[in-house]
Amino acid sequence: MNDDHGLPPIVSRAEWQAARDALLLQEKALTRLKDAVSAQRRRLPMVEVTTPYEFDGPDGPVTLLELFDGRPQLIMQHFMFGTDWEEGCDGCSMMADHIGPLSHLHARRTSFVMVSRAPVPKLTAFAQRMGWSLPWYSSGRSTFNEDFGATVDGEERQAISVFLRDQDRIFHTWSTFARGEEPFMLVFDLLDLTPYGRQESWELTPPGRPQDPPYAWMRLHDSYSD
Repeated sequence: MNDDHGLPPIVSRAEWQAARDALLLQEKALTRLKDAVSAQRRRLPMVEVTTPYEFDGPDGPVTLLELFDGRPQLIMQHFMFGTDWEEGCDGCSMMADHIGPLSHLHARRTSFVMVSRAPVPKLTAFAQRMGWSLPWYSSGRSTFNEDFGATVDGEERQAISVFLRDQDRIFHTWSTFARGEEPFMLVFDLLDLTPYGRQESWELTPPGRPQDPPYAWMRLHDSYSD
């Protein structure tokens, strides 16, 4: 039971503790770096949004301002769900699975919504299938997705955007794409704690441990075989 079989080497408790203490120094440095980057993010400039975007929701049309639901901050998940798709993106769905009760965000004066180009009936049906009660709106009647980089040359992209409002004025403060969404998907952080990791081929994983192509394993949560 060692590296020849794809497993970590077996050592004494004292040897393990010494190795764990060494790694802990790096983990603490990473935490401090994350705090520093977050501080820089809070100091980014912002761009005023003046286009009168309109979205379709379960109860009819709403404006971008109304998506704030009276709060000063808005986090938006650009959920990949094209107008002609029958179900939403696996990765976007995994992120939605990790968004818990919104009351925690609301307590910090922050709203959360998902926005896709698919029509509302498709969004509603898929949300019911997945068991979500998250606010979800369609941007299919405007250029909103294209303007914020969530749709490029007709192709959908995973993205998150953050907005701030001052009275009726709205500002775009931050966006991220692709792997930038990973911090909001707890399953990756949990798997990163394990000896096998995410079990994807790009990782610096010791020989002999499971490896698959990146993201090939991801499914809708009701589509796994076990």
